[in-house]
Amino acid sequence: MLNLLAPLADEFVVFNLFRYLTFRTGGAVLTALLFAFVFGPHVIRGLRARQREGQPIRTDGPESHLLTKQGTPTMGGVLILAALTVSTLLWADLSNAYVWIVLFVTIGFGLLGAGDDYLKLTKRSHRGLPGKLKLAGQVAISLVAVIAIVWLSPEELRNQLTVPFFKNLLIHLGVFFGAFAIFVMVGASNAVNLTDGLDGLAIVPVMIAAACFALIAYLVGNVRFADYLQIHYVAGTGELAVFCGALVGASLGFLWFNAPPAMVFMGDTGSLSCGGALGTIAVIVKHELVLAMIGGLFVLETVSVIVQVASFKLTGKRVFRMAPLHHHFEKKGWAEPTVVIRFWIIAVILALVGLSTLKLR
Repeated sequence: MLNLLAPLADEFVVFNLFRYLTFRTGGAVLTALLFAFVFGPHVIRGLRARQREGQPIRTDGPESHLLTKQGTPTMGGVLILAALTVSTLLWADLSNAYVWIVLFVTIGFGLLGAGDDYLKLTKRSHRGLPGKLKLAGQVAISLVAVIAIVWLSPEELRNQLTVPFFKNLLIHLGVFFGAFAIFVMVGASNAVNLTDGLDGLAIVPVMIAAACFALIAYLVGNVRFADYLQIHYVAGTGELAVFCGALVGASLGFLWFNAPPAMVFMGDTGSLSCGGALGTIAVIVKHELVLAMIGGLFVLETVSVIVQVASFKLTGKRVFRMAPLHHHFEKKGWAEPTVVIRFWIIAVILALVGLSTLKLR
C-alpha cells in the first residue's frame, strides 16, 4: 500500500496520508479487525467441521471446564495470523527488514503451534509435540532472527542491554546477548501460551502489550522523540508500530469470537506466535526488560508454574491449588469471568508501569 500509493502524493495530495506512520498504523488496526470480522465465522465453521470433538480438555483441570468447554474448536490462532499478516503486508513498508524479521518469527512460531495443536487433536490428548522438540524449533527460529537483528542494530547498541529508568546505562552482554535475546523470544512465547487457559484471558493482555509496543516502537524509531525522552534511538523500528497495530486489530477481532463463552480457542497456533512477536519486537527496540513489566501478567503465570513444579519436586507439596495461577483462583471458587476481568485489570496496571519508564529517567 505504501509503495503503491505514496508516490501518487505528488499528483494527489490525499495520498500523502500513506507516508504518515500514524495513519498506516490506524489503517492496519482497522484492516486486521475487519478481516477477522469477515472471515472469523468461516474459519470457525471450518475448524468445527474438521475437529468435531474440539480441543481436548485436561481431566485434572477445574471440573466446570469439562462441561462448559467440551467441543469448542481450537487453532483459532490461524485467524489472528491471517489477519495480522495480510494487514501488515498491506500497510507496512516492505523494504524494512525489521518487519520481515518479526513476521518470520511470528509465522514460524505459529506453524510450530499449529503442529502442536494438530497432534493434540489427532491423539485426543492435551499433550502435543514433545516439549524438547518444540523448544528446539523455537530456539532455531529465534537464533536466525537474533543474527539478523544484531547485524542490523546500531553499532553502539549492538549486544547491549538497556536498563529502564536509567538514561545512559548499558550492560554489555557480548556473546551472551544472543542467548539472552533467544530467551526473551522463547520465554515470551511460552509465557503467553501458559496464560491462555480461560476465555479471553490471554488475548486482551496481548492486545494491551501490542498497543504499548506500538507506541514504544514509534518513539524509538523517531530521532526527535527518542532524544526528548532520552531513550536509545534505533532507526527503522518505527515501522513496527504498523505491525503492532495489525496485532491489536487482529486480537480485537479474535476477542469477538473468544469472549466468554468462547466460540473458538486460539490454541498454541495463536499463543506461541503472539508471544514470539512481542518478544522479538522488544529485542529489536531494546526494551527487553520493559516487556517483563508490560507483560507482567504473563510473567506471573509462568512463575506460578515454576514455583509449583519446584515445590512439588522438592517437598512433595503444592503452593497453589493448581497452576497456572488463573486455575488457582478458579479452584478457590472465583467465577471464570471474575478471574479474567481482574487479570485484565492487572495487565492494564502493569502496562502503565512499563510505559512510565519512557519518562521516568
